[in-house]
Amino acid sequence: MTAGRVGTSRETVTLPILSVRHRTTYRYRRPVAFGEHRIMFRPRDSYDQRLIAATLDITPEPASQRWLFDVFGNCVAVTTFDIRAEVLTFDCGITLDHTPEHAPVFPLAPHATHYPFGYGAEDMPDLARSIERQWPDPRHEVDTWARSFLPPQGRIPTQELLAAMTRSVRANFTYLARAEKGVQDPLTTLRTKLGSCRDFAVLMMEGVRALGMAARFVSGYLYNPRNDRARHVGGGSTHAWLQVYLPGAGWVEFDPTNGIVGNRDLIRVAVARDPAQAVPLHGSFFGLSSDDLGMRVDVNVVELPTDGTTAHSLQGLPPPLAR
Repeated sequence: MTAGRVGTSRETVTLPILSVRHRTTYRYRRPVAFGEHRIMFRPRDSYDQRLIAATLDITPEPASQRWLFDVFGNCVAVTTFDIRAEVLTFDCGITLDHTPEHAPVFPLAPHATHYPFGYGAEDMPDLARSIERQWPDPRHEVDTWARSFLPPQGRIPTQELLAAMTRSVRANFTYLARAEKGVQDPLTTLRTKLGSCRDFAVLMMEGVRALGMAARFVSGYLYNPRNDRARHVGGGSTHAWLQVYLPGAGWVEFDPTNGIVGNRDLIRVAVARDPAQAVPLHGSFFGLSSDDLGMRVDVNVVELPTDGTTAHSLQGLPPPLAR
């Protein structure tokens, strides 16, 4: 029995097996030396996404490579290099079985069906840091934006509140692919109504936290059938969204870039309290700043035949973990 398809009150539909190809290439004006690189390309095994196979090919070949779980349970490859090169390439291939939730209605605990609600004493020690605001908001602009989704009086269904916030970003903000590293200040995102997927995720995280709910950042991939831009934006590269902790349902996905509630078309790789803790690839080189000719990221997510064949082997990666 495949977890997540039987014995749940959430309505699910099974997609074909998905294949992800993720290539990141760095180019330099002359051969440079490389420092340690940390790679977070491997998806998290769960009841709704099962990793079947994966490869990780790095050129030039690393001097060493090891694997670890970070503080959030994300799988991280750590590599070192002992040769210089003008090009550094990380090429990852992934095959996984993804079970999306169709029109999700999450089974919330009775006390959490309507906002405001509180978390239990047993959960608060683990959730407290995910409730804390991380960005300055001296004029309470993000707080005011978040509270604009609340009724003037009384309570509101929790799922209705979060869905409205998610879809408002999709409807009223403009997606802008940014090559710059890091995340835009959520106040800038709110004022300009422009940003990348990670910027929208951080804005909604801060809004949710302003309402006293726990939220965390998610990095991964977006599945966009037939590259339909009318359906989704943010494909062709890594993607970002957020999770909110709801009593009775656990961590629930929200993608404000595309107005998605639930895990439909979303492939999780890493979760973290802070976006800086979920960077897909982080490393350094030794040389002049003028040596850096830039980076290119290419991501392609496609369906595979469901005849049991797979596109990738397990070479270079530890075996999938049963959970």
